[in-house]
Amino acid sequence: MSRLDGKTALVTGGSRGIGRAIALDLAREGATVVINYHSNEAAAKAVVDEIEAMGGTCHALQADIGKPEEARAMVAKAIEQLGGRLDILVNNAGITRDKSIKKMDDAMWDEVVRTNLGSCFACMSAALPTMIEQHYGRIINISSMNGQIGAFGQANYSASKGGIIALTRTAALELASSGITVNTVAPGFTKTDMFAEVPEKVQEQIKTRIPLARLGEPEEIAKAVTFLAADGDYITGQQINVNGGAHM
Repeated sequence: MSRLDGKTALVTGGSRGIGRAIALDLAREGATVVINYHSNEAAAKAVVDEIEAMGGTCHALQADIGKPEEARAMVAKAIEQLGGRLDILVNNAGITRDKSIKKMDDAMWDEVVRTNLGSCFACMSAALPTMIEQHYGRIINISSMNGQIGAFGQANYSASKGGIIALTRTAALELASSGITVNTVAPGFTKTDMFAEVPEKVQEQIKTRIPLARLGEPEEIAKAVTFLAADGDYITGQQINVNGGAHM
């Protein structure tokens, strides 16, 4: 018997990178999974196919979760597809629009904060009625090491990810009596499409600042999420840093 047999899960931004790895790992442990994607339908379908090939069940739902009404409608549809139950919510979707503060415009700030932080609130608030009725829920928000430290050119991203950490703590406090735990996983530099856009020379410089001297794998982030979902019954309001020692 797998650790998440009979459980249901929704993963935002689940078609690629860390979200894809999380969806696959949850499914591997027995969860029925819904993944949300923004625009890459082919990538989402590939995740669905991969999970079904391993004998699991997965659905994909398109939504721009930077828009609260779309995020809430997507969560409602996911709960419907999952048979009226939602046990695990992973708020993973995130974007970057990097510029120094003096060059950053309002649109760049708003888009990143709305997508990264606003979507966590919208999806969480939409999931809560079901989780409260169940008296059970595991909410895992994906933050970032750059929400804990300064990151040049990422005022919007760092603010959104730091906000996720603060939101997680407050939600954990408010929801504990309803049988719902809320935690965050904060990845460091990880091999994703987003990081692949960083010039190779800069990537090598970054590795020299990581005690374990390498980038993280998406699957290593996923294992921390699965641990919280499957085994973290007495853990709430916490953050697990998966960063190779780059921030301690």
